[in-house]
Amino acid sequence: MNNNPIGLFDSGVGGTSIWKEIHHLLPNESTIYLADSINAPYGYKTVDEIISLSIKNTELLLKMGSKLIVVACNTATTNAIEILREKFNVPFIGIEPAIKPAALKSASKSIGILATKGTLNSILFSESLDEYKEHIKVTEIIGEGLVSLIEMGKIDDSEINILLNKYLQPMLKKDIDYLVLGCSHYPYLIPQLKKILPKQVKIIDSGIAVAKQTKNVLIQNNLFANTDLQTTLCFYTNTNTSTLEFLLNESLNKISINIKAF
Repeated sequence: MNNNPIGLFDSGVGGTSIWKEIHHLLPNESTIYLADSINAPYGYKTVDEIISLSIKNTELLLKMGSKLIVVACNTATTNAIEILREKFNVPFIGIEPAIKPAALKSASKSIGILATKGTLNSILFSESLDEYKEHIKVTEIIGEGLVSLIEMGKIDDSEINILLNKYLQPMLKKDIDYLVLGCSHYPYLIPQLKKILPKQVKIIDSGIAVAKQTKNVLIQNNLFANTDLQTTLCFYTNTNTSTLEFLLNESLNKISINIKAF
C-alpha cells in the first residue's frame, strides 16, 4: 500500500495550491487530485450538502487506491473532516485558516481573515478563533465571488481586483498586519493582493503547513513510497479541464501530469 497515491480533493481547482506544496516537499509520492468544480463553491452550500459531497469525493479517491486523503478545502475541512475520520479507516489531513501564526506574530494585534461563508460560519473555525480573539482584533470578510472567478481562470481579471479592494478596505482600516487566507483558492490571488496591501502586511496561507503535516502522517503510519518507482500525478475534474491545465502548467514547467474528466 505504501506505493499507492496520496489523494486530495477540493471544491474545484483551488486545492492545487496545496497539492503544489505537497509535491514540492514529497516529490517521490504519487498523487490523485479531485476537483469537484461542478459543485463549487462549497462555501454557500448547507452543512449537510458539504458533508455529502465530501463523503462522495472520499469514496471515489479510496476506490482509486488512495492511502491517505488530504481535504484540500477549508470549507470541507471545517464542516466535514471529523465525520470523514469516523466513517473511513484511512488517515485524513485537513486545511484550516492559519489563525495561530498570525495571532502570535501580529505586532498591531489586528489581523484579517478572508474566507468563504461556509468556513467562517463553521463550528471548527469558531472554536479555533476563540483561543485568540481575546488578545487580538479579528476582521472577518467573506470573499464572495472570488472562487467562481478563479474557477473560470479569471485570476488577472479586473473584477477580481475590484472585489479584493472592496474586501481589504475594512481590514486596512483596522490596521491589520497579517492577512490570513482561509480558502485554498485564494493563494492564486497573492500577486494581486500584494499590489493592494501595504508592504508591512504579511499574507499567510496553509499550504506549507499542510505539506509538512502530510509528511509527518506518512512517517507515523510508515506509508512512504518506494523511491525506485516512477511517480504518477493524476488530476480529475468534472468540468472543463482548461483552468486546471492553466494553473498547473503555469508553475510546474510542464512536468508530466495526467488531467482527465470524470
